This record gives sequence, C-alpha cells and structure tokens, in this order.
Amino acid sequence: QVQLVESGGGSVQPGGSLSLSCTVSGTNYSRDRMGWFRQAPGKEREGVATINNSGTTSYADSVKGRFTISRDNAKKILFLQMNSLKPEDSAMYYCAAGGSVFWEERRPSAFSYWGQGTQVTVSS
Repeated sequence: QVQLVESGGGSVQPGGSLSLSCTVSGTNYSRDRMGWFRQAPGKEREGVATINNSGTTSYADSVKGRFTISRDNAKKILFLQMNSLKPEDSAMYYCAAGGSVFWEERRPSAFSYWGQGTQVTVSS
C-alpha cells in the first residue's frame, strides 16, 4: 500500500542543478519524517537530508549550503533541490518515509519505506 516514487534525476555538468521529487501514497504523510538518501556503486547508502513533520531539517555536511529539502504536505510531495552539483554527488537517490525518533541522524535504518530510486549523474 505504501508507495514512494522518485522523479527528476538525470545527467548534469558540474556546477549545475537538479530538482528531485518524491510522490507519496499510503502513509500519513503529514506526520511522517522523511528523507533523501543516495548510494554510489561500491559505497554504503548515505543520508543526504531529512525532514520531520514540522519542517525541521538535517543535512549531511557534504551537501549543506548546496541542497535544500522541503515538503508539500497538501500534495504529499517531498522535494530535493540540488545546486552546485559535484561529480561526487553522482549516485542513485532514494526517497524514504516512516522515519523514527532517530531521523535527525540520517541513518537508513531509521526509515521504514523506500522508493525505487532515481539516478543522478554529474560529469563533464
């Protein structure tokens, strides 16, 4: 019943921007702690940014100042605006929902529901 679907990934040059969206169904979105995670080949899944039901956010140091997470509770959409992209940002990006009390630590284990991912590639 719970479904998260990401969109907006693609290929971009270094310094460029991308906007990701995650549409949510089957959850109490307005109460849900949510987040964006990414995973590059051969690496562990990494918490990029998370947001709680009140709009409080947590960012990885590597993206702070460049990425912005936001949510539209009425439309049940989670967003990630990515600016000043770097090659090291290349990864599969996943939307997650159902965050626990540990949501602020941005650990994948704190989230219950996951989308299929959308690929982001940053290269010249």
